[in-house]
Amino acid sequence: MSGTGTFAFTVHPRARLREDLARAWRPLGLVPESVYDAALRRLPLPPITMAGVQIGGERVGHVVLVPFGARHLLSDVEGGRRRVTRAVDRGAALGADVVGLGALTATVTAGGATLRGRSDIGVTNGNAFTAAIVEDQIRMLLPHVSARTTRPHIAIVGASGSVGSAVTKLLARDPAEARLTLIARTAPRLEALAASVAGDVDVTVALSIDAVQGADLVVLLTASADTILGPDHLAPGAIVLDATQPRNTSPALATARPDVLVVDGGIVSIPSLRLTGGEIGLPDGRSYACFAETAILALTGHRGHFSIGNPTLEQIDDIRARAGELSHLGFRMAAPTSFGAPVALERRATVIA
Repeated sequence: MSGTGTFAFTVHPRARLREDLARAWRPLGLVPESVYDAALRRLPLPPITMAGVQIGGERVGHVVLVPFGARHLLSDVEGGRRRVTRAVDRGAALGADVVGLGALTATVTAGGATLRGRSDIGVTNGNAFTAAIVEDQIRMLLPHVSARTTRPHIAIVGASGSVGSAVTKLLARDPAEARLTLIARTAPRLEALAASVAGDVDVTVALSIDAVQGADLVVLLTASADTILGPDHLAPGAIVLDATQPRNTSPALATARPDVLVVDGGIVSIPSLRLTGGEIGLPDGRSYACFAETAILALTGHRGHFSIGNPTLEQIDDIRARAGELSHLGFRMAAPTSFGAPVALERRATVIA
């Protein structure tokens, strides 16, 4: 892979601050959660280079930790934006050609739009490849949903967001035999999205998550720090594809509703991937799709910004083609898991009453 670029990828502590900070340095797991909450809010902590990235046996990147939790980022967007900017500075100082914005570091920078003026490093929010992988997963799951009608019902929660709108357009471009319900909190953007695909797919809109109750497949694509989907929301035998970070589902859902399958969304297989010095919550050989997009851009020699704001279908086609160039390294949809454990989809073909 000589002659290709290198990358940095920004992450942040998610819901459990102590647990996630221990991923950067194990002794940090000894400090009480309340101490972290207060410290991260009040102290101007610098970004942390928490891990090196190896793919194909070569050092190709770094993971940079933004010392601000998920709830901190959502409640103090300006403060979070400043901290993300410092993390991008760190990536540039490490010599990275492109930086990827993981989880809510993309949200607080408006999908990277606030970083568009930078010329020292390329920026991507990773949402083009995330949309591509989520579409692949949806099409993989459709034959396994509990088909109570002739056409499965897909509910997309967070449909008007960056990934949600792209996934909606992908499903409309090559229409699946399914009905779509698009769910978001902002009516104008949601209705405009529905109108743009109405000629290609059967689509309705809703402003409440309660609208998932009739869906066979629920796709979660929100920017939230909390669990938002509970056992009472779901139809018998439903499948949930949770592509959020932090997650919008809890393992307790599987206990309360054994008929429901929760599939981990946006997960990519890169068999030779290794992180040294820290980890991001996935085993070696697997990454989140936004991370994978950043690596793909660097390894194929891309320079400048890529996916900022909402990805276009052209960008999704581009990143898929670039992933194809790296097929010898993987960069494809990972085998399905549920909260990290492998699942056999063929067992979900019928509804469990």
